[in-house]
Amino acid sequence: MNPILILASSSPRRRDLLARLGVVPARIAAPDIDETPRKGEVPRVYALRMAEEKAVAVQRDADEIVVAGDTTVAVGRRILPQAADADMQRGFLNLLSGRRHHVLSAVAVIDGNGRMRSRISDSIVRFKRLSADEIESYIQSGEGLGKAGGYAIQGRAEALIDWMAGSHSGVIGLPLYETRTLLRASGYPLD
Repeated sequence: MNPILILASSSPRRRDLLARLGVVPARIAAPDIDETPRKGEVPRVYALRMAEEKAVAVQRDADEIVVAGDTTVAVGRRILPQAADADMQRGFLNLLSGRRHHVLSAVAVIDGNGRMRSRISDSIVRFKRLSADEIESYIQSGEGLGKAGGYAIQGRAEALIDWMAGSHSGVIGLPLYETRTLLRASGYPLD
């Protein structure tokens, strides 16, 4: 019998990405944590802390495995949160236009014995130089609202990205290589 797996996320993208590994969580639990960056906290440390805090925040039984993730978009040391409205999204897209940025996708797994393991994927993404019309059209699509950095690579934004190095699944929301490695190390059977 496979161990019971809990996904500590309400993100349908993370659930879909786990399915690519052949993993279907027995339960989905949205963690309730404060996601405010600490004063002076750098993006990499922030992303790992968020994934780990999300994993810990979910109630689990002793034999259950919890997997949690966090995706952080960063320009230098600046963390771009989820775009709350069109104005915020417009500001993010203007900032990202024609330049490289990092997408840090952290994953944390707590095994059946309570041991936490975590890893991070660092991808570099560059948008083409975006015109005002392209930005407005993308905002009107609605797909980047509520997303870190104001865009979703798995949708229309992918056609605006002219270069990327790293994990495509990590930019979507859960780095599959790192997730598979951590799940196997935590005793979850994967091929």
